[in-house]
This record gives sequence, structure tokens and C-alpha cells, in this order.
Amino acid sequence: MADTMGHSATATRNTRLALGFCLLAIAPQIFELIWSIGTIFGWGTGRGPAAVVTSHATALLAGAPSAIFGSFGGGAKMSSEVLLALIYSYPLFAVAILTLFMTIRSAQDYVGGVVLMAVALFALWASSDLQGMRGFSFGAGTAPRMFGGLLVALSAGVALTGLITEGPALAHYSWRGPLFVMAAILFFALAIRPLGLVVAAFASFMIAATGSHETRWLEAAIVGACLTLGCAILFPYVLGLPMPMYPRFLVQ
Repeated sequence: MADTMGHSATATRNTRLALGFCLLAIAPQIFELIWSIGTIFGWGTGRGPAAVVTSHATALLAGAPSAIFGSFGGGAKMSSEVLLALIYSYPLFAVAILTLFMTIRSAQDYVGGVVLMAVALFALWASSDLQGMRGFSFGAGTAPRMFGGLLVALSAGVALTGLITEGPALAHYSWRGPLFVMAAILFFALAIRPLGLVVAAFASFMIAATGSHETRWLEAAIVGACLTLGCAILFPYVLGLPMPMYPRFLVQ
């Protein structure tokens, strides 16, 4: 009976991990969908939510399978959504399916390896349109391809370690830090044009600082002001980037 209960608990953990990997496999698509919601309120440009859902669903269910089985003839260029499915989503779906049948001895190593693999696959997709990503030609994509491939191999080795050696269980993960850091990045991306670099940079730093329980607000404000000053000097004057410095209503 103890063996049966142990097998049931392992199966439950594997199912939860597999579902988590499936969610990770469509994380970029979900992120673009969330981002596209802003277009409804005029916060950005690009495709609307309906177009995003349609294009990614078509790529996952039809475009990518057609590419795998050779339905695209004549070397036709694949869309970004199809490449995302082929390079990023499908490999992670395959890992999720295999996870259901694996005996995981070290969940910490196994999950860490798969997450690193996801980062490497995403980097390979993001740089897939650069010269040097295919064949033996050299270009801007040569280094991303080389390091991305190396990271995929190393992360696969880490995940394999979690299958063959005993190790720690999956530790508790705190979402507060990553959540507020992501919120700070999104705020900066949305606020840089209407509010300018000075306001957007300082506010983004303070939002990111909220992700820690140990934040001392006076020190955070001082550091944020110093970093904002550094950005205000670096980007427009040193690097010569045409970035708005102050809110539109003040400039106008």
C-alpha cells in the first residue's frame, strides 16, 4: 500500500510539472496576448487580441505541423508564429509529455534544467531572423546560435542529472520579486513615450523595489534618483539615442 501511495504521489507531482511545462511552452504567446490588450485602450500599436489568438492558434495547430511534414514547398519563408512554435513551443511540449513517464529523482535539477532550456530556445527563436543563424555563414546571429545551442546542451545535461541522481525536492518559489520586476519592465515600455525617460526610469525602479520585503524606501529613492540621472546622461548624450526626457504635457 505504501508503494501504491508513493507511486500515486509521484504521478501527481509529474502531472503538475507537465502542466507547468505546457504553460511555459505557450508563455510567449500568452505574454503577447496580454500586451495586445493595451491596444484596445490605445496604449500601444500592433495587433489586437483577436488577431494574436488567431495567428498563434493557427501556427500551433496547423502551420507548425505542416512545416514539420513538409507541406511548405519551395523554401517558403515561415512566419514568426510558426518559427516560435517549432523552435520553442513544440520542444517544451515534448518535454512535458516525457515528464509524465519519467521518475524524477531531483526535481530541483530537473525543473531548473528545463527552464534554462526554455530560455535558450527562446533566444534561438528571437535571433532566428539574424544573418548567420543558418548554415555556415557568419553574421550577427552566429554568436546567439552558438551560445543558445550550448545552453540547450548544458541545460539538457542538468535536467538529465535530475533523472539519474538523488537530489533536493522543488523548493518553494516566491513570485513577488519576478512579478514586480516584470511589472516595472512593462511600465517602462508603456510609459517611456508619454512620460519621458526621467519619470519612467525612476518610477520603474521604485516598482521593482517593491518586489522585496527588505526594501528601505529612503535608500531606494536615493539609488533610483542616481540611476535615473545616469540614464538621463548615458542614453541621450553619450549613446545619442533619441529618447524623450520629460512628459509630453511639460514639453508641449
